[in-house]
Amino acid sequence: MNWLGLYFSSLLAALLAILPIVNPFGAVPLVMSASGHLPEQERLRQIRRACVYTFFLMSGFLVAGGLIMNFFGISLPGMRIAGGLIVAFLGFQMLFPNPISDKEAMTKAAGESYDIAFTPLAMPGLSGPGTFAVVMSLSSQAAARKGYLSIVDFMGVLTAILLTALLSWFVLRGAERVNRLLGATGMVALTRLTGFLMISIGVQFLIHGTTMILHDPAFWSGLAEALRAGKEG
Repeated sequence: MNWLGLYFSSLLAALLAILPIVNPFGAVPLVMSASGHLPEQERLRQIRRACVYTFFLMSGFLVAGGLIMNFFGISLPGMRIAGGLIVAFLGFQMLFPNPISDKEAMTKAAGESYDIAFTPLAMPGLSGPGTFAVVMSLSSQAAARKGYLSIVDFMGVLTAILLTALLSWFVLRGAERVNRLLGATGMVALTRLTGFLMISIGVQFLIHGTTMILHDPAFWSGLAEALRAGKEG
């Protein structure tokens, strides 16, 4: 695969993995309720700052993801499986929400503060544990490539993060129109659909992580050594 094909492949894969978790449409009700007391210009400023914070948070985990994994001794299959579990769990919460949802809890918290850009809009409204786990997994995958292909992969993921932040800004600045267009029923349907997509992504992450373990010779040699030691004991 040439570098251009790898770039667009990494960009598309990262965008499909990150965008459903960020889910800017799911943050529309939060923006409507949390910024209802703000003038329009201030509301737009808060939304713009939230999207900038989201970009830098995800970019930070992209750059430092490999370092964090090396420091704690986390393998790529382990990160993929952990990320898959988190994403699937968040997807189940969106597909089968509790009577008091996380969005309502964040909205209540937003009412206590004038500055809503970082909390609750940027985190955990747009970026949270699931987002960071996926970005770190993509970071470790890019770091595993050789030579300039690693840089190309990183640039593809970084571009996907930028596009996600821009799309979030575009959606949230028109939150009132989106909310009026979709209505309560449309927002619920969109949330359920996003939850299903997140579950599918999480399961795919689990499959990839498990497949990597099963194809690792070190796993089988370690398992054989453990079984042999168990028999001797």
